[in-house]
Amino acid sequence: MKSKKTKVILGMSGGVDSSVCAYLLKKQGYEVIGLFMQNWDSYLNNDFLGNVNESKQTCNVQKDFNDAKAVADKLGIKIYRVEFIQQYWDKVFKYLIQEYKKGRTPNPDVLCNKYIKFNEFIKVAKNKFHCDKIAMGHYANVKKIKDQYYLTKAIDENKDQTYFLCWLNQEQLSKTIFPIGNIPKDEVRKIAHEQGLDNWNKKDSTGVCFIGERKFKDFLNNYLPIKKGKVIDIVTKKVVGEHDGITFYTLGQNKNLGLGGQQNKYFVCKKDFKKNIIYVVDQNNKEKYLSSTKCEVVKFNWINKNQKKSAKVKIRFRHRQELIDGKYEIKNNKVILTYKPTIAVAPGQFAVLYSNKKCLGGGIVNKLI
Repeated sequence: MKSKKTKVILGMSGGVDSSVCAYLLKKQGYEVIGLFMQNWDSYLNNDFLGNVNESKQTCNVQKDFNDAKAVADKLGIKIYRVEFIQQYWDKVFKYLIQEYKKGRTPNPDVLCNKYIKFNEFIKVAKNKFHCDKIAMGHYANVKKIKDQYYLTKAIDENKDQTYFLCWLNQEQLSKTIFPIGNIPKDEVRKIAHEQGLDNWNKKDSTGVCFIGERKFKDFLNNYLPIKKGKVIDIVTKKVVGEHDGITFYTLGQNKNLGLGGQQNKYFVCKKDFKKNIIYVVDQNNKEKYLSSTKCEVVKFNWINKNQKKSAKVKIRFRHRQELIDGKYEIKNNKVILTYKPTIAVAPGQFAVLYSNKKCLGGGIVNKLI
């Protein structure tokens, strides 16, 4: 009697990564079903300002689905569509706006993975398709050692996405396959080309998770009001410009400050909400006003149990940031990080910890100490 194939539900976006995942999974003998997610609707969500593709929004979603379907048809697998528009708004986007209102620097991609791609998606896989295994085109790996699942970095360090997966738990990892975690990006495109997949050279998606590229300040203005105020050089105390609203600027930002005509290159170093003032600092004084060595992290998710109370680690505060030498210490359910002097660590960012190839987990920077 022929053994039944293991069924896996694959998130297919129409991009090259998930397409190659479909090919590899089928080659490995899985029964593959594609599932295309739509998590954002510009018309329902009043997304007009800053939307460079506003007139094409529906067409873009349909084009991505058509690309995914073309791959599915070529490989002989079924593909379905699912919408998580309301869930994305409730679990991810509301948080994004709330954090910006507080003047913080959020990362919606971490929440998108936690609550949508590896939660709502898993529910559909189980309830509709009666399948306990899912696959995603992330550059990451899952390794099982005894009774624990470990999240480890991709072989392609430049594409590694474990930073965005730091809030996943054991149950989510136990159900997940990352087929391209051990394949460099160039090789992924080569495989797609060799297999005759039409999207082998398709541009990688960028911008906010499932929303895409936006003129970000204008985009936020759909949901946050403009309130102009002064931009002041923190060293000279001179007014050097005018801002459109504190919520639209992040610590360390040096682009789109609207400070034309200034000889110095300025960086946002402080925001005074009560007075509605943004303080900036020039290149020569950046280290003094933007560097930090210690911070408090809250809502920390330890991917694996039995962590030490303190240990030396590598730290990353931004995706693709060079890993920073540091140490963590657990105090009163908070994680205190000390690290080498680092520019522009900002409240709201995710601090993600690593030990060799393992991602230990991550949490939200609450304040600098």
